[in-house]
Amino acid sequence: MAASPSNRLNLVKLLVGVVAVTALLAWWGGWALPVVVFAIIAMVVVHEFGHFITAKRAGMKVTDFFAGFGPVVWATTRGETRYGVRAILAGGYVKVPGMTWTETVEPADEARTYREATYPRKVLFASAGSLMHGVMAVALAWASLSFFGLPSASHQGVAGFTHWDGHALNAAQLAGLHVGDRVLTVDGRSVTSSNTLINTIHDNAGRRVTIVVERDGRRLTLHATPVDGRTLTDHGAPVATGKSAQGFIGIELESQFVHSSLLGAIPASFARVGSLAAAAVHSLVHVFSPSEFQSLFRQVTTPKLANNPTVQLTRPVSIVGVVRLSVEGARAGVVNLLDILVVVNVFVGLLNILPMLPLDGGHVAVATYERLRSRRGRRYHADVNKMVPLAYGFMTILLVLFAMTLFLDIAHPIANQFQ
Repeated sequence: MAASPSNRLNLVKLLVGVVAVTALLAWWGGWALPVVVFAIIAMVVVHEFGHFITAKRAGMKVTDFFAGFGPVVWATTRGETRYGVRAILAGGYVKVPGMTWTETVEPADEARTYREATYPRKVLFASAGSLMHGVMAVALAWASLSFFGLPSASHQGVAGFTHWDGHALNAAQLAGLHVGDRVLTVDGRSVTSSNTLINTIHDNAGRRVTIVVERDGRRLTLHATPVDGRTLTDHGAPVATGKSAQGFIGIELESQFVHSSLLGAIPASFARVGSLAAAAVHSLVHVFSPSEFQSLFRQVTTPKLANNPTVQLTRPVSIVGVVRLSVEGARAGVVNLLDILVVVNVFVGLLNILPMLPLDGGHVAVATYERLRSRRGRRYHADVNKMVPLAYGFMTILLVLFAMTLFLDIAHPIANQFQ
């Protein structure tokens, strides 16, 4: 179907609007803000695409596939489906006729409705959004492991050098160590943790030690003489105290990133997403517990408690908090952004599959209940209207949770975790 002039004009307006919004976001929050916002929008679209493609494959009729809610900004019809973008990009939807038994559907379309689909197809369609979040989580984890890696405690590197009063260079700098060096051995001992290096240096004050490092793919052998920390000061404060000597060479250690191979990252990414899913299940139980609602209410009414860094570490966040954490993570490194998006996908996927309407898991629960109640030759039809009070109650809980976390994320934002 050829696009009409008005439709082409709307598409141009949409593109201009996207460019304008991107520029505004970049002006307001730097390059990271538009990247995070469009990454979240992409997650929503992929979620809805999961519903769309499974409905198509199952033979259901899809009448609408939209990103966003509210007024239509741009739309086009291809075949029997209308595709488009709406003004409020805070979600999306795929419309399939016959989601309930009371919905009026044209007789010619009845065979292709959701309610006439087989039980496995209903479950696959309803759970496809959450499945897509799982796919995205694994893909992002794989990209992070393959191209950026994860910090490994067995790969200790030089992150920086400490200052000693009265010394232009400390012992490590005099020995020739550079930032980024990976320490392989110290006095013949393999460095598989920071403790190995720290303890060996501490035990050899005044005695030269041999340090083998890896730098730009080459092995270098260096020699350093640890200095007794009791004789050193840093901005007037003693580096060490006590009766016995403690050796220091003046380096700051960090766990360096270790890359996985493209194939090796596949099982590792599944394992990582699996461990995050287990943690997310525990978190969901905690978030919906009475004690958590009580804690959030106390934080809303007690600013001092809301600003407590320890309390903030376990506080659930709204979409505002997710965006802020993602932006801060992106500024600290792309790998941080990828890790946050993995966590978000796992959490949203599990939340969405909870067996409560209007979540996708609610439709799975209804379809399962109908299947269990059905008998050969008699198909049971669940009355969704009877579930409306329960759905309203659940939505009220979600809205209260959203309101409290949104207020806290705006009035008392969580301290930057990446500084």
